[in-house]
Amino acid sequence: MMTQEELKRVAAHRAVEMVTSGMTLGLGTGSTAAHALDRLGDLLRSGELMAVAGVPTSLKTEAHAGRVGIPMLALGGATRIDLSIDGADEVDTELNLVKGRGGSLLREKMIEGSGGKFVVIVDESKLVPRLGCTGAVPVEVVPFGCDRTLGLVRKVFDGLPGFSARLRKVVVGKEEVPFVTDNGNYIVEMFFEDGIRGDLGEISDRLLRITGVVEHGMFIGMATSVVVAKKDGTVAVLHRK
Repeated sequence: MMTQEELKRVAAHRAVEMVTSGMTLGLGTGSTAAHALDRLGDLLRSGELMAVAGVPTSLKTEAHAGRVGIPMLALGGATRIDLSIDGADEVDTELNLVKGRGGSLLREKMIEGSGGKFVVIVDESKLVPRLGCTGAVPVEVVPFGCDRTLGLVRKVFDGLPGFSARLRKVVVGKEEVPFVTDNGNYIVEMFFEDGIRGDLGEISDRLLRITGVVEHGMFIGMATSVVVAKKDGTVAVLHRK
């Protein structure tokens, strides 16, 4: 049996096989995407890939890509994004995703929704029957009035058994303070007892209509393919219907 880290590497390397010379890539954030960055760097240094550039979804990814030698472009400087590669926190049966538990959901959605293919790399533990089954669904909010925004997010799911929402906090020194994204915003974490039930599109619209909400971590209908590494080391590639 392979470890989860080994499975992440297997899935990432399979996704990188889809990259060809001359592509502009959306470069994801997180531990699984990091394996794709390392592999891309190896292929660029060996000359197996040439003229590949990346648009990073976070400051952390930008730094990592720079270390392994992947040329960088700003989102506004890329004439196109041919292929985005990123991990996901959850993947449902329709290939909808939860992303952004690391806090990079806004930049991820801006870049990975810019066109071209979006390939998601996961191990099979990320496959779920419904979004929100295994942990937080993040919502990025502006700091101003964040307590009021949190209250309005809660109202979207008012009366739903087992639902809760809170502002993500981190410990700095001896003090607990709000987590701050690369964009200077805060994260509200939504928790569901048995996942999100109902029309995801309608729920998305209700959240995005809240003044103070910047974006949420449900990536609905965006993934074109999902590369799944299984415990026995085999790989399955799922395609959106």
